[in-house]
Amino acid sequence: MKWIFLSGALAVALGAFGAHALRPHLDEKLQHTFETAVQYHFYHTLVLMFTLLLDREHMSVILRAARRFFFAGLFLFSGSLYSMVLMNVTGITGWRFAGMITPFGGLCFITGWILLFYAFFKPQKS
Repeated sequence: MKWIFLSGALAVALGAFGAHALRPHLDEKLQHTFETAVQYHFYHTLVLMFTLLLDREHMSVILRAARRFFFAGLFLFSGSLYSMVLMNVTGITGWRFAGMITPFGGLCFITGWILLFYAFFKPQKS
């Protein structure tokens, strides 16, 4: 589970990289795209930590599944946005498929949130 903490460190590092090193090379749209990737990366790193802490107490299969979806969302959503921006800055072309991956990351995030909702509000056994 150490990777969750590394994900938080990476979110901060990429945010600083985008704000300082990349900013002169980005137009407004690309800057916004990179900031969106960092925001979703950081928010979902926090929710990953939350599910990990809850899972230590409850050992829930649903929480573990939610965590897997959040992690996949981080990789697919934020990762594809980071890739699109960095490929644009470096002049790499022919990688437009990265934008087609982003919605799958969003679906993973949504699924993770629905599973988290279910974990909290599922009917209790008597």
